[in-house]
Amino acid sequence: MVGIKPTDLPPTAAVKFFGAGTAACIADLVTFPLDTAKVRLQIQGESTAASGSAVVKYRGVFGTITTMVRTEGARSLYNGLVAGLQRQMSFASVRIGLYDSMKQFYTRGSENANIVTRLLAGCTTGAMAVAFAQPTDVVKVRFQAQVRQSDGLKRYNGTMDAYRTIARDEGVRGLWKGCMPNITRNAIVNCAELVTYDIIKELIIKYDLMTDNLPCHFTAAFGAGFCTTIVASPVDVVKTRFMNSSAGQYNSALNCALTMLTKEGPKAFYKGFMPSFLRLGSWNIVMFVSYEQIKRGLTRMQTFYTFLFKTLEHRSLKFSSKPVRVEFTYLVFTSLVFNAFRFTFTFT
Repeated sequence: MVGIKPTDLPPTAAVKFFGAGTAACIADLVTFPLDTAKVRLQIQGESTAASGSAVVKYRGVFGTITTMVRTEGARSLYNGLVAGLQRQMSFASVRIGLYDSMKQFYTRGSENANIVTRLLAGCTTGAMAVAFAQPTDVVKVRFQAQVRQSDGLKRYNGTMDAYRTIARDEGVRGLWKGCMPNITRNAIVNCAELVTYDIIKELIIKYDLMTDNLPCHFTAAFGAGFCTTIVASPVDVVKTRFMNSSAGQYNSALNCALTMLTKEGPKAFYKGFMPSFLRLGSWNIVMFVSYEQIKRGLTRMQTFYTFLFKTLEHRSLKFSSKPVRVEFTYLVFTSLVFNAFRFTFTFT
């Protein structure tokens, strides 16, 4: 249209919020078996120490998955998936979706954020997410850790039953068990994950190594996953052990860490490192690639509809006549179909 040109609009906070939650759910669906294997390996030393037995049930990532499928069935790999998806929709939406908004808050609207500002933004959104999403994390870990008994009984019969049982047996505070180590973990994870991704992506684009497309997002996400695993693994193990523990087993997260150190040695803090890396690396790749594509697709749709309505306004269309209403309906319908296909098949 003469005088009117479509211009790219920056993604809104709502687009980032929704996109982050959706992308995180997609990543969880793909990588959940690896996360379950990680949890089983992390709590393995705890169970053998308690029983006094030196028998090791799980060996390695794929050995753990194979053992679980053979002894408990393939569905056991997705124990706690419902709670996991609940967690990601509430958790990732805040810690990832609000990261850019928090950066702007600390820089007072400026786009130039230094490393300290990025770290502060990552810590803040990570802590905010844990504050209200912790119960979903507790239930997810409990489900992943539970093993079907010989008589067929399980610790929890369903997601809602797990929430009720924990609240009844351990009090409402039980749903927030491990909140402090989880805040610590997610502050570290957020800083390592988001800041690393942010910086790697920025450097790749700045030095023209790649354009802002799929290979760039893949590379930055892989680097972020590796750095995050190295930094966050010790805290992650303590968090998993403490949240899965029975009432009174540990006095605090610090007591849990000291017990691990004295009974199992420093290597215990890196139990399940390979599944952690496989899970975090693959999760970061799927999540960030999905997030960038969802964000880009939603922003294009937002730009298109803004341009469409501006065009209609520019032509001074009146909605009183039937031909114009038909024309408007046709424009909206065709644009919906067009954008749906473009979003589905556009990956760069």
